[in-house]
Amino acid sequence: MAPKQQRGEATVDLLLDTALRVYADSGQQGFTVNAVTAASDVSFGSLYHHFGSFDGLAAALYIRCQDQLCDPVVAAVTRCRTARTGIQAFVRSYLDFTRGHRDMATFLHASTHSRYLAAHAKEVMAAKEAKFAAISAWMYARVAAGEVAALPGQMIEVLLLGPVAETAHRWLSGTYEVDLDEAVRVLPDRIWRSLRAD
Repeated sequence: MAPKQQRGEATVDLLLDTALRVYADSGQQGFTVNAVTAASDVSFGSLYHHFGSFDGLAAALYIRCQDQLCDPVVAAVTRCRTARTGIQAFVRSYLDFTRGHRDMATFLHASTHSRYLAAHAKEVMAAKEAKFAAISAWMYARVAAGEVAALPGQMIEVLLLGPVAETAHRWLSGTYEVDLDEAVRVLPDRIWRSLRAD
């Protein structure tokens, strides 16, 4: 790799790392282009060169955090042989990530309806679909085998992800009294029951 390319990649990583830190320290209100450039000591011009806009940087950070979440979740699910153990593994690994990577999980959950995701919706969706393709294939094989209810894909996603995401969101917000240990004990089997074939 050429030195210029190495410097470019190092700048991209620095900006993404700094953006997450700024968000974690200052929340959505303090998550600004001025705050990120000041904290990273990277110029506006360099940020715009690499990301096109501040929204582009935020969307890239979302994709990076999403990748960090997806990797352990996909690994946990796809090594399971049965629908029950795979669905339970999904729930546990998602909640484990939430606990272990609070800053990234907070950014993911807080960004769901943000302007930067709307501005980069196609890019974000393509990245998500690519990461979750292995889980989709795994799940549809279990539907075909009669282990999982033959529901539309979006309904399977809502039943699988909805309770887990809401639990994580409530725990991250600090507004609700949510016990993640209890959630890890209760949710895996309850979610499995909602998805199993009758």
